[in-house]
Amino acid sequence: MTRLFSWLAVCGFLVASSILLPASSDARQGGSESSGAGGFKNPMDGNAEAIQSGKVNYEARCASCHGADAKGTERGSDLTGVWAAGETDQQLAQAVRRGVPNTLLRHSFGPDSDVWAVLAYLKTLSVASPQSPAQGNANNGKSIFVGRCGSCHEVDGVGGNLGPNLSQVGAARSRPFLAEKIRHSSSYIMDEYSGGNVVDGYQPVTLVTLDGKKIRGVKKNEDAFSIQIMDMQQRLQGHLKANLREVVNETKSLMPDFGSNVLSDQDLEDLLTYLGTLRDTKVGRP
Repeated sequence: MTRLFSWLAVCGFLVASSILLPASSDARQGGSESSGAGGFKNPMDGNAEAIQSGKVNYEARCASCHGADAKGTERGSDLTGVWAAGETDQQLAQAVRRGVPNTLLRHSFGPDSDVWAVLAYLKTLSVASPQSPAQGNANNGKSIFVGRCGSCHEVDGVGGNLGPNLSQVGAARSRPFLAEKIRHSSSYIMDEYSGGNVVDGYQPVTLVTLDGKKIRGVKKNEDAFSIQIMDMQQRLQGHLKANLREVVNETKSLMPDFGSNVLSDQDLEDLLTYLGTLRDTKVGRP
């Protein structure tokens, strides 16, 4: 597939309708339908009214993560280099419309014309070349990941399932955000991108049985009568609440802190460089 989610992933817009198609009625308004090697072109490129509308939509829906100037924040990636990175208008429009699996913040984006207008606005902010790549050693970073993270996190079908799938974390999370989470994971668990709620499926929980046994893991599902978790051995378990003394929603992440006494600054740099390469847009797609 492509790198298209590398830039728009953190917004993670929710799919509100079917994939944006080149032949849609909105897409035909105001521009050419030429495709060719570069794919379908944005019909609103250069349209002053559309650009202004796109700016309003961007500020309302995207700026909190990607910055008012679209150059990124600790939450979201720099969007000013998407075309320089080789993405086509159609690919980017599909990314906005579809969102990205496993991201936390998602928005309904309205009609196709709104998507094209936002892209028309972003193109006015585009730069000639993307930011220079990180300087860490990605190969060493991969080794660190396998040794320290792979038992809980999956990448490209390999690894554990106790934590989120990280096959596209380089697209979904900014470098500063990842660094903070690695160094200080236990200091906070409520992810700011999810409105103060833990991402579904990864709420740390401890179950206390009637005989006092404690079972720790992450919550996968819960209703009035039962709860399903994945325990620390990554086994799925279901329990009737009538057979439990207590269900404790934990306030600290299961992921340990990787302070400088555990992970050196250089190893952190290498790990972040490796994580930045993980942009598999096939993960979780229907």
